[in-house]
Amino acid sequence: MLGHKVPDGVEVVRAYDPDLPVVDAFPGELNRVWTNLIDNALDAMGDTGVLRVVTRLDEDRVVIEVCDTGPGLSDEVAARAFEAFFTTKDVGRGTGLGLDIARRIVVERHGGEILIHSEPGHTVFEVRIPISHTD
Repeated sequence: MLGHKVPDGVEVVRAYDPDLPVVDAFPGELNRVWTNLIDNALDAMGDTGVLRVVTRLDEDRVVIEVCDTGPGLSDEVAARAFEAFFTTKDVGRGTGLGLDIARRIVVERHGGEILIHSEPGHTVFEVRIPISHTD
């Protein structure tokens, strides 16, 4: 879906666990999460880098990681990343709502969590979704 936005200098690596169980989820909502995380990763890297999408099982949760080789997030930015209307993008390029919405979908709608691990040259947004949840 975002293939048209991937510059020629960005390598996309997919590392999907083929044995993941079916997850009790709202797929349309999760598509918004993946779209937002991938779009942000592409923006962070610019014209070159590696975008890596990983799926794996961790006990009773499915873990999805969107990783990029962009400049990374400072501790201050990472601490505020999920705040509504917080953005590091230039005026007209971001509303500051994408990660807030992603957090709401993952945490409030799916009972999961979304974490940031970042250092220069390597940022990971880790989404952890329970295999089943009560809603």
